[in-house]
Amino acid sequence: MRQIFINLPVKNVEASMDFYKQLGFTINPLFTFDNQKCMVWTDQIYIMLQTLEMSKTGGKKDLADPKKNRIATFTLPVESPDKVNEIMAKGLKAGGTEPTELIDEGYMQIRNIEDLDGHNWGIIFLDIEKFKKMTGK
Repeated sequence: MRQIFINLPVKNVEASMDFYKQLGFTINPLFTFDNQKCMVWTDQIYIMLQTLEMSKTGGKKDLADPKKNRIATFTLPVESPDKVNEIMAKGLKAGGTEPTELIDEGYMQIRNIEDLDGHNWGIIFLDIEKFKKMTGK
């Protein structure tokens, strides 16, 4: 099975871990250590919350500050518009911010949340049948 591991540099690993748990991620102890915490969304999607020090090792480039610079964004699909709103409410309560308003295209609802360090996540519901009808595919 193919998996993706997204490495995110964070200022406070423990606080970030608590934030992502509120979004619905779980901890994977196999890949969790003092300087990084492995958080699981699905069997295929993992995020590695790494200390800034760990993130700086092995590379010559400076780390971009996601609060000041637009860097990669990530999208998490969910099963309903209600789930989008539920995750957002928990994420906002846990300290996240919502940088843009809800996008509602009829076949798709998406809300964006920034984590404690400014990493941007889209929480999306896509009605695939409506999308297929709309696109004719």
